[in-house]
Amino acid sequence: MTLPPETIILNGRLITFDSACPRAEALAIADGRIAAVGSTAEIRALVGPGSRVIDAGGATVLPGFIDSHVHLFGGSVELGCLDLTGVQGEAALTAKVREWAARHPQDRLVFAVQADYAILGPGLRTTRQALDRVLPERPFAMFAPDHHTIWANTEALEAAGLLRGGAVEAGAQIVMSADGLATGELQEPSAYAPVLRMTRHAGRDMMGLVTGADPQPPATAAERALDKAALEQGLKHCASHGITGLHNMDGNFYQLELLAEMEAEGTLLCRTEVPFHYKSPDPLDRFAEAEEMRRRFNSDMVWCNRVKMFMDGVVESGTALMLQPYPGTDHIGDAVFEPEHFNAACIRADAMGLQIATHAIGDLAVRRTLDGYAAARAANGARDSRHRIEHIEVLHADDLPRFKELGVLASIQPGHAPFGGYFPPGGVGAMLHRQQISLAYAYQKIRESGARVIFSTDWPVIPVDVMRSVKAAVAPLELEAPWCSQAQSLMDTLESYTAGNAWAEFNERRKGQLKPGMMADVVVMSHDLEAMEPETLDQARAAATLCGGRITWEA
Repeated sequence: MTLPPETIILNGRLITFDSACPRAEALAIADGRIAAVGSTAEIRALVGPGSRVIDAGGATVLPGFIDSHVHLFGGSVELGCLDLTGVQGEAALTAKVREWAARHPQDRLVFAVQADYAILGPGLRTTRQALDRVLPERPFAMFAPDHHTIWANTEALEAAGLLRGGAVEAGAQIVMSADGLATGELQEPSAYAPVLRMTRHAGRDMMGLVTGADPQPPATAAERALDKAALEQGLKHCASHGITGLHNMDGNFYQLELLAEMEAEGTLLCRTEVPFHYKSPDPLDRFAEAEEMRRRFNSDMVWCNRVKMFMDGVVESGTALMLQPYPGTDHIGDAVFEPEHFNAACIRADAMGLQIATHAIGDLAVRRTLDGYAAARAANGARDSRHRIEHIEVLHADDLPRFKELGVLASIQPGHAPFGGYFPPGGVGAMLHRQQISLAYAYQKIRESGARVIFSTDWPVIPVDVMRSVKAAVAPLELEAPWCSQAQSLMDTLESYTAGNAWAEFNERRKGQLKPGMMADVVVMSHDLEAMEPETLDQARAAATLCGGRITWEA
């Protein structure tokens, strides 16, 4: 080391994920990289006149957390929306919404997020008539936590041109009543996109998810500034949770351009991978856009090397694709892609060397996704593709070994499970057959099968709070049979949030370990995580976050 390090971290309990030196007490950072790892005495000797010293005080020090499944733009914007978390009953909803509406008279649409599927009460469906009572005479709409359903009142439906229905993509639905008018329930992005266009950001935050295309007409300078300001707040929020890297799960050129501008301006606080989003109506020729994205955006901070697709919806709305009909129905869910088209898309993406990440929640959706990846391998030959399946909430036993056989990553969100501590435990269970539950949210069984498991939040479906998700994995709620424990070890969980997620993005030689030469992406925690009771892990916070040696957060 020719120059003194810029930053020194001492007196820590380092979990390095470096097999050659799994534990240490201190590290030194120079020129954006880890320069040395060792004992506090060894590293203290490297302190120079310009070195900044951080005393970890006996707390855990880790590679920076990487959240491998987020919707950054949408999550950032929703920090400024009415949050209905925990609100139950029409009276409570009415009070919250009317108070917010009175404080925001300029909003064209009063818009809320985190509305539970049973927000009006157990067994009560949310209708436009109910929302008309909540907020009459102004357009009002609210997002389900999973972002697969929006409910809108009559004013909002009329303003969006949806009251009498409309055209939607496969797998989506404007739910209609017998009188020929919309009920107010809009399932999946193409159904609710017209409502989003009335929000403060005119739906630009969701275009990477809804269409994968760019705003038309193009965003003005003022709109770009508004959007970047929201992203800046969102990135600060992520950094405050110890996050140094993000795998975005929706994408378009517009979002990549904003992030690249922020990188140049010095306001991009987390490394962010943005995918090419391939939609079911798209021809295969559209993959030329993926090649352009990969060519144009390839820095250490903003890059594209992945395609994202959806195979189905979600269990709660009955749009997740199942092998057998939902209990008491003849409905198996909604396929976003037909198998032939999906397989062809997988073959094209794989031939281009792109990683594939596919949303698949139902057991039939998971099977068809594995089939698509197998088709790509058969057509193009086996390679280190690290294709991913996102969520995997219901899995058939026959498909469990296929993850390891095909080298497919299981990308899981511990907080989504009914035992994850976020959502009412009974909601999903009522939508599943008893025999499906043994492999529902089965992240420990998937891990034991030999498949690689990575963890994330799916922010803003749940908060981007890493430690709450760590607790959800290590200390899940105990539910009655047929649910069984999927509890993870602390070390497996932390690995899945750091080194595992670095491996998932093909960066295991550059990040995800506290090792000399690695990128200096580091989080200093407030507690010694290994000394905490599992049930208290969510009390730990990031005390300091460093990305590329730059301090992006300090408590």
